[in-house]
Amino acid sequence: MRYVAAYLLAVLGGNANPSAKDIKDILSSVGIEAEDERLNKVVSELNGKDINEVMNSGLSKLASVPAGGAVAAPAAAAAAAGGAAGAAPAAVEEKKEEKKEESEESDEDMGFGLFD
Repeated sequence: MRYVAAYLLAVLGGNANPSAKDIKDILSSVGIEAEDERLNKVVSELNGKDINEVMNSGLSKLASVPAGGAVAAPAAAAAAAGGAAGAAPAAVEEKKEEKKEESEESDEDMGFGLFD
């Protein structure tokens, strides 16, 4: 990741096609020793490519990755089943919220506040 970040810094600095030496200079300026094998891999993969096109193609790949929807899917399936099955997840969620509220209240009884 550090090699890609250094590559992007070089591109943002105006160097459209940074070399391995350019990236080493950036990394060494913050005290990071570059590994030649990994550095050469990044440079060879990105050499001659427009960085904006590379990032845009990556964004389209990320669009297909699920992010945080795992909890909503079972709840939606239960609601689709209808009847008591839809009421059960709601009751579980209410119990969880009550437990959270109780723990917050018990924290207030410790005898001191954050901003005292």
